[in-house]
Amino acid sequence: MVFTMERRETFSSAHRLHSPAMSDEENKQIYGKCNNPNGHGHNYVWRVILKGEVDPRTGMLYDLAALKKQMAEVLDIVDHKHLDKDVEYFQTVPSTSENLVRFLYDSIKSRLGRPELLKECVLHETEKNVFTYSE
Repeated sequence: MVFTMERRETFSSAHRLHSPAMSDEENKQIYGKCNNPNGHGHNYVWRVILKGEVDPRTGMLYDLAALKKQMAEVLDIVDHKHLDKDVEYFQTVPSTSENLVRFLYDSIKSRLGRPELLKECVLHETEKNVFTYSE
């Protein structure tokens, strides 16, 4: 029997959509107001979804307390930060939501006791803009 488990967290971050591989004019054209030199922010919702078989000994798919702690470790990197200035990964990678959800996925996967259970990460940038990443 296969089960899924999901934990949801929220965090706030600022960023500027800007790619050093493009000219300032191209950045303005592609990213529009999100290319504001001072950046802008979002109140994100991050969902981690695990999928697998329940451990017959514990009766759980994964220890929820451990997942909560592991997600908190990742959130310490991005919450109330300017992604482009405070997070090393985004020094060379544009801080799009696509890249952010992949960063969150990789970051949580490396902390999980059973990384094979990670099905996907979902990032709600706004109520209307949602990004999902899985391998």
